[in-house]
Amino acid sequence: MPRTVDHAERRAQIIAALLRVAGRAGLHTVTMRSVAAEAGVSLRLVQYYFQSKAQLMHAALEHLERQSHERWETRQAQLPGPLSARDFLEAFLTEALPIDPESRTFHLVWTSYAVLAMTDPELAEQPFVAGPNRLERQLADVLRQAQADGEMAPGLDADAEAARLLTLNHGLGTSVLVGQRAPEAAMAVLRYHLDSLFGTREPISHPG
Repeated sequence: MPRTVDHAERRAQIIAALLRVAGRAGLHTVTMRSVAAEAGVSLRLVQYYFQSKAQLMHAALEHLERQSHERWETRQAQLPGPLSARDFLEAFLTEALPIDPESRTFHLVWTSYAVLAMTDPELAEQPFVAGPNRLERQLADVLRQAQADGEMAPGLDADAEAARLLTLNHGLGTSVLVGQRAPEAAMAVLRYHLDSLFGTREPISHPG
């Protein structure tokens, strides 16, 4: 009796192949044919699940965002609680830095996607900024609560500070990705900025 095809599993297999190709040589080198070869399936099968390269890339980006969210939930469960707003933000933003193979792949693919979308109308049509927008709102909520709790100066603009934190973290991530600075140096810059918002304190220990 023929084995029933698990379509979700097959899609995941193809997406994983794209990420391996992109992780080795960059997203700009990815083709439907190279993904098919990496996955060990036919080109026609890849095209059955993803009608275009842009659709496949967007699916990979969504997969990475879900994976990143799951990593953060796991890290959050391991942290000592309750956390102050400053310690929560340090843990949250540190998790977003490319300091291990999984987070490095996420940064590489997302940054490459953003660059390609500037000149590829099909890629630009995909709403790949939804993730960063959601994170910025989450950071702003944490900062507003910190102001209400007296942890942060009430005169600061929580929305502007959230945008600045996220932009800083993206820049630090890129600097680590290209070898400009080590992960420890990036974390030192992040802590310096958090100290300017909340005051100096002992940094929390990060599992792993």
